[in-house]
Parts: sequence; C-alpha cells; structure tokens
Amino acid sequence: QVQLVESGGGLVQAGGSLRLSCAASGRTFSSVDMGWFRQAPGKEREFVAVIRWNVGGTYYADSVKGRFTISRDNAKNTVYLQMNSLKPEDTAVYYCAGRDYSNRFFYTGSKEYNYWGQGTQVTVSS
Repeated sequence: QVQLVESGGGLVQAGGSLRLSCAASGRTFSSVDMGWFRQAPGKEREFVAVIRWNVGGTYYADSVKGRFTISRDNAKNTVYLQMNSLKPEDTAVYYCAGRDYSNRFFYTGSKEYNYWGQGTQVTVSS
C-alpha cells in the first residue's frame, strides 16, 4: 500500500512561483512512475507531469512545458513540482499520483494511476 501526501499549495499572483511536495511511503519505489495531475472546477482531471522514480526521466503536458519542473529526492521519498510563471488558468486542485510501470512508456491518463494523494489547492490570481 502506498500513501501519498501533498503539500505546498496556496494563493499566488500571476507570474509567481510555488513548489508542491508529495511525500510517499508504504513501499519501495524502484519501479514506480510518479505523476502530478490537476482538476479545475467543472473540468476533468488532467495530466501535468510524470517522473520515473529510479532513472529520473520526465514527461510534461504541453500547457506546462518550460514553466513546471518535476523532480524527486530519493532519500526523502518525495516528489516535487516546481511551478514558475504561474497563470490564472493553472488554478486547480493538484494531485500526486503513482503507478507501477512495466514498459518504457509514460502514461498520461488518470485511470492508469493506482495511488493518489488527497490534493492541494493552487490558486493563481490575475
């Protein structure tokens, strides 16, 4: 069983930055992809970024590429999402998610992920 706990959300002005954290526990993560998703009111949950825990490869949604960076700290079992140049349209509840991988592909569908955190609110004011 994997437990994921997000933190770091808040209110920020457009153009500002926030760093989200996702603390993972419950098992080893050598074969896990860790992703970030977000869900705005009235919208479907959408993929933001993913990192392969053991090798550090990453993949981003086009809407955040160049502004957001996903990373992990193996010693702390924590995944981060550094968000820069934030826009009002980035406002959403951000979720950390995990999945066991078995091939070289990254998956962006939320149904592919087995483990979820409780979410953290990010609000970007204009």
